[in-house]
Amino acid sequence: MDKKTSDFSHVATVVAKSSHSLQHLGDTLGTALASCNISNVGPVRLLSGDGHFTAIEQAADVADTAALRDSLEKVFKDKADICISPTANRRKKLLICDMDSTIIEQECLDELADFAGLKAEISAITERAMRGELQFEDALRERVGKLKGLDLSALERCYKERITLMPGAETLVASMKAEGARCILVSGGFTYFTSRIANAAGFDSHRGNTLIDDGVQLTGEVGTPILGREAKLDALKSEAAEMDVTVSDALAMGDGANDLAMIEAAGLGVAYRAKPVTAAASDCAISVTDLTAALYFQGYSDSEIVWKH
Repeated sequence: MDKKTSDFSHVATVVAKSSHSLQHLGDTLGTALASCNISNVGPVRLLSGDGHFTAIEQAADVADTAALRDSLEKVFKDKADICISPTANRRKKLLICDMDSTIIEQECLDELADFAGLKAEISAITERAMRGELQFEDALRERVGKLKGLDLSALERCYKERITLMPGAETLVASMKAEGARCILVSGGFTYFTSRIANAAGFDSHRGNTLIDDGVQLTGEVGTPILGREAKLDALKSEAAEMDVTVSDALAMGDGANDLAMIEAAGLGVAYRAKPVTAAASDCAISVTDLTAALYFQGYSDSEIVWKH
């Protein structure tokens, strides 16, 4: 009798752009498995090959997942996104995502700063904070402080003129919700934006920081307590507890240092076009394709995905 995926300890998933040949993906995956002395493997399963992406998976008994990940990332460098995950509990019941540079293509605060003529200055601080070089809360206060006096109309203009959803965002959320998952947007950014982005992408709820204003302009202050690295972890734990599931039932995804705690705690921690410190701490990373890869990592095939534009 042929073995099923569940008969193996792990699944290796490879997701490439649609121009990549299935034959090459399969051959390269097989070579990488062999190079790690992994011989007990299942058949290659096609997840996508109809024009959206080229995605395959192969179950195997893997003793050293770190060594296999390293091997796969080397052979597929800049060509495909890969994930090695346990076969058990692959489809997650809770999705918790960062917003800036993860669910949207921009950093809201940097774009807002452009309306004050301070984008370069504030972007530099943002970059350092996301790399983990600055304490997040202090960096947030410093950036918001520089926006004191900015007219509130800039927030609406920023959202309407600058902010766009990341490719695959609506598809990821709709597909997981169709499977019964709860989807939460959690951000070190601001509720003005998280509320709108959560609605646009289809999230069930959102959490973020609050910009203080006097009714006309920003005061340069941010509401407390500030939602940072530990608060994102707390959000993961509290949402899981409310659903009566564990953090191992969750997929957490983000790009910056303030996402590290939730990424490390979740059952599947995904780094999305992330800073090196975040990618290193994740279970897998997406840098070549788009957010749809997080569905293939969970074993979804194209026929199960709720495709959005």
